Amino acid sequence: MLLELGLFVGGLALLVAGADRTVRAAGELALYYGVSTFFVGVTVISVGTSIPEMTTSIYAALYGAGDLVVGNIVGSETAQITLAIGIVALIAPIEAERRNVAIYGGAMTLSMIIMLLTLEDGLLIRSEGFLMMLAYVFFIHDLYSNEGGEEITEEVIEERASPRETVPAILVGLLMVVVGGHLMVTNGIELAALLGVPTYLLGLLTGLGTTLPEITVAGLAAKRGEGGISVGSLLGSNITDPVFSLGVGALFADVVVNDLGAVQLSGAYMLGVSLLVLALFYWRRGISRRFGVVCVLLYLPSFFLV
Repeated sequence: MLLELGLFVGGLALLVAGADRTVRAAGELALYYGVSTFFVGVTVISVGTSIPEMTTSIYAALYGAGDLVVGNIVGSETAQITLAIGIVALIAPIEAERRNVAIYGGAMTLSMIIMLLTLEDGLLIRSEGFLMMLAYVFFIHDLYSNEGGEEITEEVIEERASPRETVPAILVGLLMVVVGGHLMVTNGIELAALLGVPTYLLGLLTGLGTTLPEITVAGLAAKRGEGGISVGSLLGSNITDPVFSLGVGALFADVVVNDLGAVQLSGAYMLGVSLLVLALFYWRRGISRRFGVVCVLLYLPSFFLV
């Protein structure tokens, strides 16, 4: 069991580190060739930051581990809307315009609702996955058509770099993603069986793991006094994961969920706390340290709903 645990954790670490390396290098390369920061933010970064969830989705669909991928996405969504925002607010209060909260929050809520509705029967087929991805492309275009792309790029990419520096980093990063995703999913399935715990619960834990880098980056930015941490940056992957990341997996194989009751319960909690945090954002025009504590506490019950 220790071997499976070690390979599972190692795979998760490789997956996350490889995704981060790939996104940063690809963004730097795009800027080097004169691609606008707006377009880089809309495409490379908005989609690229969800590489761990997309990779997990593909492997889990191929290996028949639908509970693992759905648990991963629900866990990631819940962690970002509560724990990530709470930690950032504890370091430095978050300020936000109500219009941005409504736009990004509305898109995030719609993504979550689409995911829960498509999983209502416990099966996500290829055509549904394709339509989910298509819906994402349409509303991500509308979402970033006038704003949002540049600010997200500036928060992730520090400088532009030549192909000599970036291409090797991209290739190494992709290799880490492929190997890490395989190790995490295959050993996650075995580990759940050995421990006698639901695969879905393990998925929730991996959701926290894939979110930790984003929490760290946002927290360090807040500590440096960079008050420009945007609502779009904090909520961006919460728009991508429920429809695009999950839809990618369904293109390779049908995603079958066995523990449907746990998915519905934790999914309802994910949606409920998301609406609550968005209401705080809108009402207070941001999240203060006091409400940051509330956000962190809202994360804790998520593991008791399985």
